[in-house]
Amino acid sequence: MKKLLLHSCCAPCSTAVIERLLADMPDTEILVYYYNPNIYPEAEYQKRKNEQIRYIGLLNSPRVKFVDADYVPEDYFRSVEGLENEKEGGSRCAKCFYLRLLETCFKAKDEGADMFGTTLTVSPHKNADLINAIGCQISAMFGVEFLVADFKKKDGYKRSVTLSKENDIYRQNYCGCKFSIWDGAVLPE
Repeated sequence: MKKLLLHSCCAPCSTAVIERLLADMPDTEILVYYYNPNIYPEAEYQKRKNEQIRYIGLLNSPRVKFVDADYVPEDYFRSVEGLENEKEGGSRCAKCFYLRLLETCFKAKDEGADMFGTTLTVSPHKNADLINAIGCQISAMFGVEFLVADFKKKDGYKRSVTLSKENDIYRQNYCGCKFSIWDGAVLPE
């Protein structure tokens, strides 16, 4: 059986992606990698991580496993230094995508995975072309295949909303980083 290390930004985004991958890649084990040093504050990080673990448990699939990473927000802040005032979707986000995909590639090598990918492209707020270009660039540098995908297509985002409601999954109201928190955003305590 092949192995895919799938970076997941959160449980809601992973729902439709995992569902699609289970159907489209029946000979593949999906290792859901929760590497998100960008998420702020730590209480939000823990809440999202716990929801990811809970959702994988609900799936009860021997082909889907959780892979954890340390929470090191300093890595994120260092990578986006000087870009704090950029608009969401700009160069700060590109640096964040690069950081998370690079670490996912390294972890894929450590886990003996055949390929790596990400759930990020299910969001209508994320640039799938940019994410795929970054993934392909990293793939070429380190020799691990990148799964090129735009999971928002074929109603992927809409399906993620439905699955999140059906499974009572916490849906955050901001991207996750300190710089994307808008006035009025509700943060966990």
